[in-house]
Amino acid sequence: MTESALDTAVAALMRDTAQRTLLRHYRQLADHEIVAKAADDVVTIADTESEALLIEGLAKILPEAAIVGEEGSHADPALMDRLGDSLCWVIDPLDGTNNFAAGKPPFAILIALAEKGETVAGWIYDPLIDRLCIAHRGKGAWVNGERVMAQATGQEPPVAAISLVFVDKDKREAMRQHIAPHYTLVDIPRCAAEQYPRIVLGVNDLSIFERTLAWDHAAGVLFVNEAGGKAARPDGSPYLLDRHLEPGLIAASTPALWDAMAERLNALPGE
Repeated sequence: MTESALDTAVAALMRDTAQRTLLRHYRQLADHEIVAKAADDVVTIADTESEALLIEGLAKILPEAAIVGEEGSHADPALMDRLGDSLCWVIDPLDGTNNFAAGKPPFAILIALAEKGETVAGWIYDPLIDRLCIAHRGKGAWVNGERVMAQATGQEPPVAAISLVFVDKDKREAMRQHIAPHYTLVDIPRCAAEQYPRIVLGVNDLSIFERTLAWDHAAGVLFVNEAGGKAARPDGSPYLLDRHLEPGLIAASTPALWDAMAERLNALPGE
């Protein structure tokens, strides 16, 4: 299948799924349709319905590929062993579930295609604004059909969205003391599918993530890198899906901004 045909098929599936599940349930959820999955984390009927439709559709697009979805992996962690397969779809059926459950944006669908643990294509779809971000390894990044190059905000100090949700207490305090003073801090959207486009589109300069699960980050990391920014582990190593349980990820609109953040992060006490 050509990249163009693949993009067309995946985009159609994402839009159809969003209409049939996410937008149908948005601001219409009953209490019993929102379930606590973990501390400060919920799952809704929209998540499960969306994942089911995406799995069905992606299996038709590339029947030979394994499929790893967020909700399926929560129910059966052994599914994550497939992330290193020769070909694997990775699905976040509803990124930003906490926002969605509260009846507010942003939220989106994330899909990535990986070969042996390395992302080769990614799609990020925000149904409220009908924004589709696409990236293919070595081929660039696109938003609604227009090629994009990552741009810094130009602000001093640079604008950073730093996620501290999964950071332990000591490291959180060290980041506040040694990193925060060098940046203009903005709230995180609690939606990786929004944070990555903000870095490319000149809204934010950087983001730091502690938890780096494949369905949250595979598509976004590729999107930033293909747009000319830089997203990688703090030690400079690439983000590989079969190591997605390891903590730590920096994404920046330029390699220079990435380097400065990595230097500060790696110099934290205890790192």
